Amino acid sequence: MPMFEVQVIIENKPGISDPEGATILNDLVLKGSYSSVKKIRSAKMLRFQISTTNKKTAEETVRELCNELRIYNPMVSKVTFTVN
Repeated sequence: MPMFEVQVIIENKPGISDPEGATILNDLVLKGSYSSVKKIRSAKMLRFQISTTNKKTAEETVRELCNELRIYNPMVSKVTFTVN
């Protein structure tokens, strides 16, 4: 059975504060010589390796797992799935 890698990127929805991104911007980037950088948003990425019949099934399985196990909060998080 083929092996697929599913990447799950979890980030705060637009309009939801991102303290980690703000800290990186204010405490690291702007103190250096990168004043052209105006905003940074942080995200978390998870990589799943899954053995299944096709890409669609791989994504559906990981999506179901993330929803069932509450890997992210759907009220504040935007989630992107990519299958390779």
